[in-house]
Amino acid sequence: MIDFKGVHYPKAVILHAVFFYVRYAVSYRDLEEILAERGVVVDHATLNRWVVKFSPLISANAQARKRTTANSWRMDETYIKVRGKWTYLYRAVDRDGQTLDFLLSERRDLAAARRFFKKAIAVNGVPDRVVIDKSGANLAGLQSVNVILKFTGTGRIVTIRQVKYLNNILEQDHRFIKRITGPMMGFKAFHSAAATIAGIEVAHMIRKGQFAANHLSAFQQFAALAA
Repeated sequence: MIDFKGVHYPKAVILHAVFFYVRYAVSYRDLEEILAERGVVVDHATLNRWVVKFSPLISANAQARKRTTANSWRMDETYIKVRGKWTYLYRAVDRDGQTLDFLLSERRDLAAARRFFKKAIAVNGVPDRVVIDKSGANLAGLQSVNVILKFTGTGRIVTIRQVKYLNNILEQDHRFIKRITGPMMGFKAFHSAAATIAGIEVAHMIRKGQFAANHLSAFQQFAALAA
């Protein structure tokens, strides 16, 4: 259970604010105004602190509770602006478009690709195959993970396919993330960007039906992940 002790607003207010920000294309000042119209007076700086603090915690719970995903993956990266510079958001979905994992990196290189694959496998298990683009860094990163799997695991390795058109499902999936981050006008700090994206990814996973809904609304599912 996520600890909300020490905050000066009810848990429901905080969760509504965080969910609204990561689910819809609004700025913090937009959200401040929307909440004020509903009788909740909170400044945009506080809203930012809530998103940065609670989004990663909810994301960790989401990864543990999401539905089982397929063993055929699609992996690619997209671009997010932080401090006026482009950074790289590594993302992977399964063959059905279900979110597997994501990682924001300041660099697009072998080390970042390897770190992403190790993180995704730790959460989702070893896939049968991974489809990537023609990126040499992504290929090298996955090959290095295969070496680790071969000598430290069960001997099972991942089949690698470099077929760009098979990643169309992931390219389309990127669009939701970019649509939400667009009005944010770029992030001021890397850690806040990573935290916010974690919340956006959870909202997207809920939208795609990756959790047992039990007739709950999207917000109710989000709030349940904080319990």
